[in-house]
Amino acid sequence: MFADHTEAALDPFFYGRWDEAARDHHAASRPDNPDAVAHFGAEGAFDPPATRAALAAFRSPVLLLAGEFDLNSPPRSVAAFAGLFPDATLVVQEGAGHCPWVDDADRFVELVSAFLA
Repeated sequence: MFADHTEAALDPFFYGRWDEAARDHHAASRPDNPDAVAHFGAEGAFDPPATRAALAAFRSPVLLLAGEFDLNSPPRSVAAFAGLFPDATLVVQEGAGHCPWVDDADRFVELVSAFLA
């Protein structure tokens, strides 16, 4: 029971604002396949050297967009990840958390559109 209350207390920290839209998004995005979730990060699921080599070989432009207040993927970590690609653009969306399209959809569209232009 404590874990459920603790998890719920952390939910707002994934968003730049905890309004009705953020609460609705969070409720709708809860994983509903526990077996898939269990296997996602299972032992052997990732091969960091192979992943780094694949990213270094990826030749298309890549946009990495981080929310300013994202605790899951903080801008500093996303910047380090961007360094693994040969042609990456890092953008930090001000005022956003882990779901910048929920926190400020107009700004998100503006940033992504600018990259795609």
